Amino acid sequence: MKIRNLLFVLAGTTLAAVGFAQAAPSPHDMAQTSQSTPATAPKLHAAMRTLWHGHIVHTREYAFAVHARDGAKAEAAAKAVVANAKQIADAVGSFYGKPAGDQTLKLLAGHWGGVKALTDASAAGDTAGEQKAMADLDTNVTAIAKFFSSANPNLPESALRSLFATHVAEHAAQIKQIMSGDSKGEQATWTEMQAHMNTIADAFASGIAKQFPDKAH
Repeated sequence: MKIRNLLFVLAGTTLAAVGFAQAAPSPHDMAQTSQSTPATAPKLHAAMRTLWHGHIVHTREYAFAVHARDGAKAEAAAKAVVANAKQIADAVGSFYGKPAGDQTLKLLAGHWGGVKALTDASAAGDTAGEQKAMADLDTNVTAIAKFFSSANPNLPESALRSLFATHVAEHAAQIKQIMSGDSKGEQATWTEMQAHMNTIADAFASGIAKQFPDKAH
């Protein structure tokens, strides 16, 4: 079953964002969720991991293609990043409604735009371009954290900002390593990125499962 269809089944129906009365967990509690608590909605956790992992797979493919000066592969990877972002947005929309899905896609497009610009600038040795890309990515991290924390009280803004800031730092490290030919360093970063992407996916899955217990299990 396709990921999008799986999440629509889990959601049951499209839900509009509503007001929340639950108390938000602390950033520390949220960070510990994926490490010490069994998944309460295993199918949702697996689906979220697959979706978010796809993001780093395709951005990595793009960086390698740019480094190799393979325009065709770079274009294919870029299209795959966008397609994956649309899947994630559809998943969000299946729980929170189409407007939330559309906003998610806009935010993910901003993230990808920053990662792509950082990759291209690094390949060209454009220091000013790299600095601008990182500034744009930092702004985007704040916007992502604000948006998702406002939709779900189980996703504290400070914790989300920390999670995505780390993700951006890993992108930056990986891109630099790929462009410099540091394959050993990139492999280590890649391992860290995969584990951290699982942490992000699990945080979202756990937050959604708590917010919509009748729809996510």
